[in-house]
Amino acid sequence: MAPTGRLIPLLQEVRACRLCEAHLPHGPRPVVQAAESARLLIIGQAPGRKVHDTGIPWNDASGRRLRHWLGMDADVFYDPDRVAILPTGFCYPGKGRSGDLPPRPECAPRWHAPLRERLPQVRLTLLIGRHAQLFALRGRNRPTLTETVAAWRDYLPEFLPLPHPSPRNQAWWPANPWFERELLPELKRLVAEALQDNDVTP
Repeated sequence: MAPTGRLIPLLQEVRACRLCEAHLPHGPRPVVQAAESARLLIIGQAPGRKVHDTGIPWNDASGRRLRHWLGMDADVFYDPDRVAILPTGFCYPGKGRSGDLPPRPECAPRWHAPLRERLPQVRLTLLIGRHAQLFALRGRNRPTLTETVAAWRDYLPEFLPLPHPSPRNQAWWPANPWFERELLPELKRLVAEALQDNDVTP
């Protein structure tokens, strides 16, 4: 089922957005996925260069790891009827000295509230990375990403904070073995629970 009603024109507006064009070294290419029936919402940081080039969200090594964490194949992940994907910044911000630049600050305040209003079926929102957590939790986050993710139970049932699955974070997994031991099984369970009884036939 394609997006309908008020969501279609809003998605068209988002994809045509040029709000921070002057600050984007590779130009604007907003990346978003949504439909009114989506039960799972994924809020990430900003597209990387490969996602910018393809226009497909999480179409990189980080996305493969994320789908592994979720216990989800690509067919479900890229089905907007089930999964909505709203980055904190919709466009690739370019490279910095130690990786990609942060999401542009203009994006989420302009677009997230109207988009979220048009996603009435969302049961669980995953907050992936520090920038997503700072924006969505609005002061309820802990001082560090690790502390926020470790306190994941405090944010349920609405939110579930996660580290970013980037290969750059390889050292984080062995330093925090509780993540794989305790959180990942619950993550898979909660995601499956959020998606069950969807109107869309699996």
